[in-house]
Amino acid sequence: MVVDLDRCNGCQACVVACQVENNLPINDKNSFLQNRAYEWIRIERYWEGDYPNIKARFIPVLCQHCENAPCEPVCPVFATYHNDEGLNVQLYNRCVGTRYCINNCPYQVRFFNYWHPNWPERLQNQLNPDVTVRTRGITEKCTFCIQRLRRGQLQVERRGGGTLNDSTLNSGNHMPACVQACPTNALTFGDQNDVNSPINPYFADVNKYDVHHEHERKTRGYRLLEEMNTKPNLIYLKKVDPNAASSGGNHG
Repeated sequence: MVVDLDRCNGCQACVVACQVENNLPINDKNSFLQNRAYEWIRIERYWEGDYPNIKARFIPVLCQHCENAPCEPVCPVFATYHNDEGLNVQLYNRCVGTRYCINNCPYQVRFFNYWHPNWPERLQNQLNPDVTVRTRGITEKCTFCIQRLRRGQLQVERRGGGTLNDSTLNSGNHMPACVQACPTNALTFGDQNDVNSPINPYFADVNKYDVHHEHERKTRGYRLLEEMNTKPNLIYLKKVDPNAASSGGNHG
């Protein structure tokens, strides 16, 4: 996945779409006050400049699906692992809730179910039947809407005899919910190994020049916390702002 920060306006449509698609429990005021809100994708906001010349910067943060994921080797029951498609997979029925993976994740994108999820009765019928409702005592995170990818494989490859690629993913309504919901197309999902994919040039550039040679990159691409060598499968594109404030920013 590629996230273009120049297009993100912080509308949080991706957050709402993720909540609905993946059966995340409703976050109330107490959840946020206790720092236990469920958000598989969150929009971090940073303020830049000084009043009245101040600007808000937004960055969507979700599971980076790292190639060298620090969450995987610490799990004692192999509940999280890396599959052959480049996804960091979570097996809910194998998780015993040690929370070692949460402690080892530098991006803070894993969540532990301290309570059994509940929805108002009028919302029970809106739950997605393709996604398991996670019970109390296990860890969950972004899956790149793997249920949609599996549905695409079933319909396009097995039934239709075609090939699942960026074009068929998009036309068949199989893209992750956050990607489809973004009104500015700030999120792009695809096969980084496909030379015809729009995300391929960014991955090729960032993979060629590591963090010590990022000044040689030809694109705006970079990875979060590159110095930790987690090798995320998610690349961010720097924001383009010719009128950027000269003073530093702060998180708020």
